[in-house]
Amino acid sequence: MAGKDLLKKAELEFDVVVLIVAGITMLITGTLLFPVSAGVLPYYENGLYGLLLFVFALQMVTLGRTPFGDAPRSKALLATGGAIAAVGIVTCFIPDIFSRVPRIILSVCFGPGGVALLLQMFFSKDKFPKWRQYGGIFRQLIAACTAVYALSALIGLLIFRQDMLSTPMTAVVAILSGISLVYLAVTLQRVYLTYPEAVHEPEGDVDLPIDRAMILLTGIFMVLLGILLVPVSLGRLPFSGSAQLGLLMVILALQMLATGNSPIGPFPRTWLMIIIGLVFVSLGVVSCIIPGILVPPLTVLIGVLNILGGVLMLKRIFTPIIKGHGRESGPVPEILVRLNVVQVAMNVVSIMFGTSMLIHNLIPGMVIGVILAANGGLLLYLMHIMFVIDGMKKEAVRSSA
Repeated sequence: MAGKDLLKKAELEFDVVVLIVAGITMLITGTLLFPVSAGVLPYYENGLYGLLLFVFALQMVTLGRTPFGDAPRSKALLATGGAIAAVGIVTCFIPDIFSRVPRIILSVCFGPGGVALLLQMFFSKDKFPKWRQYGGIFRQLIAACTAVYALSALIGLLIFRQDMLSTPMTAVVAILSGISLVYLAVTLQRVYLTYPEAVHEPEGDVDLPIDRAMILLTGIFMVLLGILLVPVSLGRLPFSGSAQLGLLMVILALQMLATGNSPIGPFPRTWLMIIIGLVFVSLGVVSCIIPGILVPPLTVLIGVLNILGGVLMLKRIFTPIIKGHGRESGPVPEILVRLNVVQVAMNVVSIMFGTSMLIHNLIPGMVIGVILAANGGLLLYLMHIMFVIDGMKKEAVRSSA
């Protein structure tokens, strides 16, 4: 891809992004299982299970897509997605805390879920019959969906019965699943570009844009991480720092892929940003699955990004205030004051967290836990403020009409 092409706007729908992330996860998992089976690399099963649970939860919260088909977005669906995300996050962080629960949830999501989606595709009046009639790229869509759903059902069975296939054969299944997911993503993107009317917004009575859904999931991540670090610092719980860094990298990558928001600020959603996001995903997946291998570089990377992002954001906030912009425009609404206070607090916390990652033992573990939990709470409160501001704008429009 030429340099100019890298800076072009990337027109990727979010469901395509999620499929690519899932495909990369399965491709890397399958590839790493070969050296794992030979005893060359260690393997952290809970890290993979937690990451996969988080991806399932992500689809439910952002798109209303459950393992058994699309559903209208409701408060109950968001609560279920948030609960599954929480289970995935804790599964990543704390080895074996949930025993067999993650395996059971994943085997159901992949196994019966894959069978249900396959049957829905073939028996739905709006899918297989029409796609076959349209021909062309829709025949490729049929093939891609069939492969993804069938392999999903097989993976569900392999998770439930881990002794069914040898590790190298399981690796082959994972790689085939990854290839089919990426193929489905590419095919779906071509359909969207050719037939823009095929793009459907999530239905339901809950209006939650993708950027705010990511804020919600990131807030849950931070709150749980902060709470868990307290007993971890007291030696009461084991902890996988590698999986924690890996899942955080995946979350940062999803924000970049979905909206162009990076840890150091928003950027145009170009193909260059997509490539950087996919690199972040790959590093995160490896760190979740293979303990310890990427901890030093990811610690430095995340620490620097948190400090730099916090400093740059504080500069954006305080520069207009110092220069006196907007002083003649009248009193500032209280909600905007609260928004600025929350943003300042979040970025101060981000700088503190980044500094603690770069300078070991600078801040006690219990204090870091409190800092992270506070940051997660601030993120959730920020989302509440954004909804309040939206309501005020809608009310102003109605009043002026």
